[in-house]
Amino acid sequence: MTEQEKMLTGALYFPSDKTLTAMRKQCRIQLDELNSICQSEHNKRTRLLKQLFGSTGKRLYIESSFKCDYGENIHVGENFFANFNCVILDAAKVTIGDNCMIAPQVGIYTATHPIDPKQRATGIEFAKPITIGHNCWIGGMAVINPGVTLGDNVVVASGAVVTKSFGSNVVIGGNPAKVIKSVDLNPKPD
Repeated sequence: MTEQEKMLTGALYFPSDKTLTAMRKQCRIQLDELNSICQSEHNKRTRLLKQLFGSTGKRLYIESSFKCDYGENIHVGENFFANFNCVILDAAKVTIGDNCMIAPQVGIYTATHPIDPKQRATGIEFAKPITIGHNCWIGGMAVINPGVTLGDNVVVASGAVVTKSFGSNVVIGGNPAKVIKSVDLNPKPD
């Protein structure tokens, strides 16, 4: 099994592997180009994102400066928006549904390291996929950790650290994140 195959299946792998290092380097080159394009050149930015990501909906927009490890492991739905300084460490698959918005300085991290210090010192790591449902809003400076799944219509409060999965129709916040309240899908008019 190659290091890339290990990475994508959640097994321990060495990110220093030549193939993985070359893939990250190529991604950085694409990101440098993307992040240098003037905001008014929306079509060019969109075209580059569609080349970088594993799959996208027709409409997406990401502000500069955007960072990721590989790009090809990121899959976003229709009407995706990410604000300034979004970081997605996509050593495992990241799936984001339709109509999702990400506020500034959000981190979505699939990569993690062993807790055992001797194992960690070898440079080995592993990754767990992240799934974010449809119609989600991730507040500024929130962190989504490896292995998390968020259902549909989830709002993540600013600064939240999401360490576990949550179902649909909830507002979560805090460190670690917990349910603050339910999302009312049938609000009464004021």
